[in-house]
Amino acid sequence: MANKSDISESRTPADIVRTLRSGIGRVSEEVIEEIQTRIPEYARPSDEIYIKVVRMAVEQAIEGFLDRIERPDASWDPEPFRMIGKGEAAEGRNLEPLQAAMRLGARVGWRRLTEIAEPLGLSPQSLYELGEDIFVYLDQLADAAAEGFEEARAHVAGEIERRRGRLLDLLLSRPPASAEAVADLAKAAGWRLPRTVACVVLDDQHGPCRVPPLPPDVLAGADRTVPCLLVPDPAGPGQAQMLEHALRGHRAAIGPAVPLASAETSLRWAGEALDLSRRGVLPRGLLRCEDHMATLVVFKDEELVSALAEVRLAPLAHLRPTQQDRLAETLLAWLRHGRGAGEVAAKLHVHPQTVRYRLRQLEELYGDQLADPDVRFELEIALRARQAVMSGR
Repeated sequence: MANKSDISESRTPADIVRTLRSGIGRVSEEVIEEIQTRIPEYARPSDEIYIKVVRMAVEQAIEGFLDRIERPDASWDPEPFRMIGKGEAAEGRNLEPLQAAMRLGARVGWRRLTEIAEPLGLSPQSLYELGEDIFVYLDQLADAAAEGFEEARAHVAGEIERRRGRLLDLLLSRPPASAEAVADLAKAAGWRLPRTVACVVLDDQHGPCRVPPLPPDVLAGADRTVPCLLVPDPAGPGQAQMLEHALRGHRAAIGPAVPLASAETSLRWAGEALDLSRRGVLPRGLLRCEDHMATLVVFKDEELVSALAEVRLAPLAHLRPTQQDRLAETLLAWLRHGRGAGEVAAKLHVHPQTVRYRLRQLEELYGDQLADPDVRFELEIALRARQAVMSGR
């Protein structure tokens, strides 16, 4: 009668694998039960399709391992486990539950495999090698699943970015897109529709525009003809501070807050503000249109404003440049801050008597025109435009 060592030496790999395969069903059931009991993410007793997928994955793993014992040099197809990794990404999970399930399955499988293999008379060395093969195989399964997971996540992220890019195009289109089309694409892009938005135009005159790190609800269009950002609910808590921090060191203009359907208007105003900044009319750095609305309005039609200035500032034209500057500054302060010499003097940081002298000169130059409200209004427009131009020089 042959002893155990004789039996071990006389059996071929095919004999061993055949015997091990006979217990696959029981091992698979135990592995599945353990996984569903101990890992909450896989506990779906009422979901027959999901249980079928889990069972298929476990059986494929065990079958694949036995195939490798039988044919160690045969090629191995990692695709089924790459697909499992993709499925985890589609479920919205990270890889931790899957890795835990694999480790748990390997322990259960190894425990039952040794019980099945013991009567076969395998030597301790053979069992050790079998265990080592299990964990090498486990690493390969995990690598394949991780590869599929990352590929799926990259694809989803890329698709989301493409949808967000199309959504930004749609929001900034002119004429505006239908509310239904915007809502559908926003849902597909995972973007909550806000009540108001503000556009930020980024300066790209000194090379490709780099978008700073921003919250995920900010739509970015660095590759657009006019590089821009679309900020939802710009007046919301912390939004102003977020923009200040993110755009620190950047040259950009923040458009006014507008209803979502008017996003292109905010973009247009921001673009005009940035253009005036490049020309030196408005300050450099980060601009808020809301802080410069008067200048933006004045420069909306520069030809018309120039024609208005030529008419309304004609009484100053014959004076020396320094005289023109002093009287224009005094007249603008008088129009803006009241007609008292004391108030005007405080704004200009000069003596009230100096202001009175200048005001008498202006009365001589303009006469009764300064009593006409329409003339005063047009004078203020012309003087504001002149002040902005002088500041930009």
